[in-house]
Amino acid sequence: MKVKVKGSIRDLLAFKGLVPKRRKRILKSPDTPLVADAVGELSRVLHPRVQHLVITGVKDETPSAKTFRLEPHRQDGTTRLAPFRAGQYVSIRTEVGGVRITRPYTISSSPHEKDFYEITLRRTEGGFLTGHAWEYWREGTKLDASGPEGTFFHEPLRDTPEILGLAGGSGVTPFRSMIKDIALGGAQLRLTLLYGIKCPDDIIFGHELREFADRFPEKIRVHYVCSEPDSSWEGPTGFLSAACIKDLAGDLAGKTVFVCGPPQMYRFLREELKAFNLRPKQIRWEAEGEASDIERHPGFPADAVGKSFRLTVTMGGKTVELPALSGESLLVAMERANLAPPSRCRSGECGFCRSRIVSGEVFVRPESDGRRAADRMYGHIHPCSSYPVSDVEIAVPRDP
Repeated sequence: MKVKVKGSIRDLLAFKGLVPKRRKRILKSPDTPLVADAVGELSRVLHPRVQHLVITGVKDETPSAKTFRLEPHRQDGTTRLAPFRAGQYVSIRTEVGGVRITRPYTISSSPHEKDFYEITLRRTEGGFLTGHAWEYWREGTKLDASGPEGTFFHEPLRDTPEILGLAGGSGVTPFRSMIKDIALGGAQLRLTLLYGIKCPDDIIFGHELREFADRFPEKIRVHYVCSEPDSSWEGPTGFLSAACIKDLAGDLAGKTVFVCGPPQMYRFLREELKAFNLRPKQIRWEAEGEASDIERHPGFPADAVGKSFRLTVTMGGKTVELPALSGESLLVAMERANLAPPSRCRSGECGFCRSRIVSGEVFVRPESDGRRAADRMYGHIHPCSSYPVSDVEIAVPRDP
């Protein structure tokens, strides 16, 4: 029911009249219950609890990066994919060596390519899932995924139509989705991408990004910055410093900056971007993921480094004890014990793994502490971003 804004007194009187009008409509309505649950069906389409997918294509992007195309696995009950916004991710659920794990991966395809998702993985030394994916993921492999998650997307109510993207390594994946959204869907944005790479062979989507930039020069600009160039490299060199950003992107006033890359790039850019005096809302940081060097953080207790503690977990009506290393998150410790705790972002952002700490102490990086103030006050943590610094007991909810 619509209420026109006509002034405070008239608005109050109009609001007062809503209740009797609603009662009259209820009395006039049929007493036969609705069979179709349109709202519930829409909710299930937009926010599925799980999506059953199958790999239908594998593409080598670089010697260390592959793109996997995922389509609905209809025989398992998923008939269509949930829609997403360019920059969002899905949390892949799979089993590696008998251990059930989750990993978040940005959807690198466009929201307008509705029949499939594409995710792009870069293989890392010692990577738990990427090594498994390189050996076992092929056409026909089944995977489960969450619905689209995350807030790393352009929101017209919050962000300007002029975007500067700062990417490093596989952090280019959300920008590929955004660029394709501009090119294929006509999103009314202008995006300048500065893509930091280690060497020329590290450019992911290089040919494709150049093609879009050539086709839509008024909307899309792409620059590559190489930190370890070879003799054939002719572009900018070094890192995405303040001087480099100013030279390639100009003045940042009136622009929204989106940043996605490895943790060391975030630490560097937090200092470099201070030179532009941007308001906090002008900089959008993608979730960093789990810290691989948490014990080197300045705030990490020195007396806890290199130790193993006892983690007591109550989940699903059962209580178990297991070892937890100081340098690994509580989530990793539980996954190693094959408890399959709830998890999606693995960055302390989404709150899906929110648990109650019964006793003990954990360390949480301030920059990845996505808890509400009330949760911090009353003893709730996100196991994916919490690291043990003593014996710990937690109560973990089951994945709904």
